[in-house]
Amino acid sequence: MSSDPVRPKLPDSGQFSNMKSKWLSRHRTSTSQQTSVYRKTYKRTEMTCEKSLERLPPEIMLRILSYLNAGSLLCISLVNRRLNELTNSNSCSAMWYQFYVHERNKKNIAYLQNRKIHAPNTVSLPERPEGYWRNMFFREISALSGNKWKRKLHRIDPYSGMPYYTEEVLRSLCVSWEITVTDGRGRRSTFKQSHASFSSTAIFLYWGATNWPPFNQLTSLELHGVLRVPLDCPAAYRPGWKSFMSKIMFQSENKELCASDKLVKLLYFGQGVTLGFWQGGWEIAFVIVNLHTHRLVERSLHASVCPRTAAEVSALFDDVDPEFGLHGYSAYIELHNTERMIMSARLSQLFCKRDEISDGYLPLEVIGRRNKCLNSQLVSDIRLPWRTEALHGNVKDCCMMNLTLWDEAGQPFWCVTAPVVMANADEDKVSYDVDGESVSILYHSEEGRVEIWLKRTEDMDEYSVDSLVIYISVFKVNEHFGRNY
Repeated sequence: MSSDPVRPKLPDSGQFSNMKSKWLSRHRTSTSQQTSVYRKTYKRTEMTCEKSLERLPPEIMLRILSYLNAGSLLCISLVNRRLNELTNSNSCSAMWYQFYVHERNKKNIAYLQNRKIHAPNTVSLPERPEGYWRNMFFREISALSGNKWKRKLHRIDPYSGMPYYTEEVLRSLCVSWEITVTDGRGRRSTFKQSHASFSSTAIFLYWGATNWPPFNQLTSLELHGVLRVPLDCPAAYRPGWKSFMSKIMFQSENKELCASDKLVKLLYFGQGVTLGFWQGGWEIAFVIVNLHTHRLVERSLHASVCPRTAAEVSALFDDVDPEFGLHGYSAYIELHNTERMIMSARLSQLFCKRDEISDGYLPLEVIGRRNKCLNSQLVSDIRLPWRTEALHGNVKDCCMMNLTLWDEAGQPFWCVTAPVVMANADEDKVSYDVDGESVSILYHSEEGRVEIWLKRTEDMDEYSVDSLVIYISVFKVNEHFGRNY
């Protein structure tokens, strides 16, 4: 006699749903309990480690720190607040003083050669403010107190008229530049330069970051020179000094469109600052800053080294010369981009007659009727390369212009570095002495303007400079020479 096996009764859909809910509830409770236990254990371990560090007497901590070099001591000061306070306190002054003496002894300072430290807890130091010897060591190692770099700047390039070793001095001092933008709420964002390139009379700084704040919310842009201490530690942790160099107020500055391509458009805001925007909006793509090398090292260093940003010295009044301030000028001008020099020209003994002054400007003819033999040639491939972290391109018919004008005494009278654009020349300015297409490169500011007229030759792919005239503001001349033209 056979009988069917008894099969278990399956729960219906409602009962199955209740069983699933109970299982999930128990699983969540178990998981949350395990997570809570883990967090408590981790927190207990963290607190134990922190308390064990805090339990160490200051004498033992100082003994441990005494085995570190200057770079390691600086890095460990960034671990937490207690170590920061300890490394900057007077208890560590002996160690920082030892580093300071070591740097001075390397430079053969006679009066410090016999003052060496052998143990930081056995030397009595004169009372100084907290962090004094630490700051003195940073100043010593950064060469702020030395004059070696100043002596290098005494050698002048006979062609450009600027210090010959400017680039070498800036790189040896580990000088860099940063820009800080501020929005309407006072929030500040700082960006480090992407790269820098030098010409004979200017430096080309470039910022190609991708996380720029919206331009319509920004109110100002500040440029700072940063002097980093050359320590044996990661560059991000090296201390440095900032020197304020210039400030652009976006609301009050008169911006002008320089040039554009399919991706970006360039706007010049003055003081060598150019912003690149993506086409179709006002989203910042990159920032370009041009700086003239006249006193660039001093302006980029700490304020204690260079309290003034320019050497504006008025000329002595000459009551014998009736046209004092109208002659004896020398000029050097160059067109370049980040890759090569496009054109350069230098001429001395520039002058202007009193009856040639018009519209508040004093014209100085660099290349023209008086100096036809000095016509310069430049290639027709004039462009300004740009690059971001993702894209790169070239803005055609755009480059950078650097101008240095000296007065009769050989002092820099007007220094300019700014982007310029090549455009078709006006018909009334066209010269018919040379066959070919006529184009112009113009620059203007409150202190003066520059006009360059070019002819493109048909048989050769290049331009010839037909005319180059520098116009100086009469107000600037009167203020410098004490005249009343």
